[in-house]
Amino acid sequence: MTTEIEDLRHRVAAFLSDHDPAASDPLEFLRARYDAGLAWVHFPVEHGGLGLPLALQAEADRLFAEAGGPDNQAYLNEIGLGMAAPTILAFGTDEQKDRFFRPLWTGEEIWCQLFSEPGAGSDLAAIATRAVRDGDGWVVNGQKVWTSMAQIARWAILVARTNPDVPKHQGLTYFLCDMTDPGVDVRPLRQITGEAEFNEVFLTDVRIPDSHRLGAEGAGWRVANATLNNERVALGGGADARETGTVGEVARTWRAHPERRTHELHDRLLRLWVEAEVARVTGRRTRQKLAVGRPGPEAAAAKLVSARLNQQLSGLELELLAEDGLRYPDWTQTEYDDAGYRYLRAKGNSIEGGTSEILRNVVSERVLGLPAEPRFDKDLPWKELQR
Repeated sequence: MTTEIEDLRHRVAAFLSDHDPAASDPLEFLRARYDAGLAWVHFPVEHGGLGLPLALQAEADRLFAEAGGPDNQAYLNEIGLGMAAPTILAFGTDEQKDRFFRPLWTGEEIWCQLFSEPGAGSDLAAIATRAVRDGDGWVVNGQKVWTSMAQIARWAILVARTNPDVPKHQGLTYFLCDMTDPGVDVRPLRQITGEAEFNEVFLTDVRIPDSHRLGAEGAGWRVANATLNNERVALGGGADARETGTVGEVARTWRAHPERRTHELHDRLLRLWVEAEVARVTGRRTRQKLAVGRPGPEAAAAKLVSARLNQQLSGLELELLAEDGLRYPDWTQTEYDDAGYRYLRAKGNSIEGGTSEILRNVVSERVLGLPAEPRFDKDLPWKELQR
């Protein structure tokens, strides 16, 4: 590892000597960094990386940040970076990797996730959006909902039903969908925070070439599960530094307002602080597991805990701020600056990325090995299911 770290530092230093961040166009700098294998250093050499351990990615990012290198605005492309890229890496063809990785990492192409549907609830395997074979491609019709970033996305990862005659988990196929194609209609959904981060997406006779299929026909459930496991790591993986995120905001509020402290609030803060620390350390272990293979179902527990903690902490912050916490100056903002915004936005944490109810099932069955709930639709063809 020591030799690999030194080699990485030498590569970054050589790159920076040829590409001064202060004098470079930010996009051209990012493109050059990708081409040098210094974007995803853990990716295979033939697909834009250096084949190094995932643990060294943080070192590369740190070196570029300290040098003033531009970032790729990862917060705008969480789905692309955290879900689409690792899924394409695991299941994509060489042509797909060559086409999509570079503009995805630089942020030139934002991605969204066309999974949830109004008629399927949290049961992804029950989706009704259809993809029908037509020559060398597919014709897709259906409706998706709660699609984050669809309003700015260039590409989407899409799960559609390609065979209604088999049980629901077996008739799904996974595609890469061009959001600029005719027939893709994005309509914003106004949230409790006032912003419209989520969307409905209507797909009407959208044509997708078979070359944009990810994985085998009918194997979409397996590919989607890889995406979901990566999503749970991204959403529940936690922070590296102690007392960051929402628990950090609450701790700073506590220190700033000694006049509002009570023994009851003190007890709650201590309990949540300890839980946040346990979640942070557990998240680090989850990411270490990801570094040596694929994420397992334990990521569901991390996401489940993260959602509950965020809601409880943001609620405690509002209590500490009293009426000051309810002031909310901009109902169109997407920043994380106000306690009121954090409190309202946290309500969605137990829905997005898999509802807490579904995640409890995942933890009980796949982590703890408890008996599964009775499933009367297990062997029935999807078309015979009651919807």
